Amino acid sequence: MTPRRFLFTSESVTEGHPDKVCDQISDAILDEFLTKYPQSRVAAETTVTTGMALVCGEITSDCYVDIPSVVRNTIKNIGYTGSRGGGFDADTCAVLTSIDEQSCDIAGGVNKSLEARSDNADTSVSETENIGAGDQGIMFGYACNETPELMPLPISLAHKLSYRLAQVRKQGILSYLRPDGKSQVTVEYVDGKPAKINTVLISTQHDPEINGVSDNKKVQEIIRNDVKKYVIDYVFQNESPIALDSSTKILVNPSGRFVVGGPQGDAGLTGRKIIVDTYGGYSRHGGGAFSGKDPTKVDRSAAYAARYVAKNIVAAGLADKCEIELAYAIGVAEPVSIMVDTFGTGKISDDEISELVSKNFDLRPASIISQFDLRGLPAKNGGKFYQLLAAYGHMGRTDISVPWEQIDKAESLKSQACSLSCSC
Repeated sequence: MTPRRFLFTSESVTEGHPDKVCDQISDAILDEFLTKYPQSRVAAETTVTTGMALVCGEITSDCYVDIPSVVRNTIKNIGYTGSRGGGFDADTCAVLTSIDEQSCDIAGGVNKSLEARSDNADTSVSETENIGAGDQGIMFGYACNETPELMPLPISLAHKLSYRLAQVRKQGILSYLRPDGKSQVTVEYVDGKPAKINTVLISTQHDPEINGVSDNKKVQEIIRNDVKKYVIDYVFQNESPIALDSSTKILVNPSGRFVVGGPQGDAGLTGRKIIVDTYGGYSRHGGGAFSGKDPTKVDRSAAYAARYVAKNIVAAGLADKCEIELAYAIGVAEPVSIMVDTFGTGKISDDEISELVSKNFDLRPASIISQFDLRGLPAKNGGKFYQLLAAYGHMGRTDISVPWEQIDKAESLKSQACSLSCSC
């Protein structure tokens, strides 16, 4: 039989990308509120453009947060200061805020779920344990055995390249780089397995002059050689299961020049990089963004839970790849549906895996929040947790400890599956 071949591409962006600037600001605000008052309800949206950052949304809390200071500090830590910012400056940009409280109608359903409000509710269970979902919607979680972190290879490599690009800038290895940048990796698959690296693309913002060289053609040649050596070769020699070969196409700044970037070059908006945040397009997506949302918003908490479930199923050896869909109704604690799809790779049936999911995972919002300590993580990490997730992906992280990446249920799932079928 002829092998089936296809190319799959995923992209990532650095923390200086304008959309990611917004995600980090929104999550920095969330971190600050949860650190000071863990019960805060936060839905913070940010937009940035030339010389301006605007924060709007709904926040209900018993603490005070100096939002403009959080915004400026976040922008400064990314690297947009003075001449290094390429026209966008943390110290001089305007910071505008427009914040309301959470709607009382939404709060009523979240504070006390439909189940807790019913005539037959168990009144011995605390209201906190019966909170309802903060909105309706669908969330997907995914895992596969292509990488050690059980992520698809294209997005895993794209994140590593973007992260390395930021590191060589911050460490002064390539001091002429500016904060904005993108990466993209195309992987050739043969019969569903990664076989070779087809294309690697890096676009990076830079100074117009490098070490006295101002001719753009020569500037781009310097950038191509340096990025190939210090970013691309570094990642593929140290962090890739597949090496580059002579046929791999390497593209660096294919536009020919990238001096104007960040919010000076493009407006940014919270939640506009949801595919970068998850699985690089390799899995389906429910459409909900993460950043700026407190854990009662199931767009965030249930997406983390779905990743946790899928990863434990793959880690248990029950499937080579697994996708979980969860669906919620606003104000209702229990998911309205749970779907498991192993794409024909399951060692037991998808129906049997679904039964194991229902038996082993409590997917009510309050239970997810409690198990992962989603409200307490910012305080436990020095006031900065969600902001760290706002660049380089929320799933498959190995540089920071996140609870939904644990595989603590894998052995139990494997044991239970083996009692259903000896094929596992």
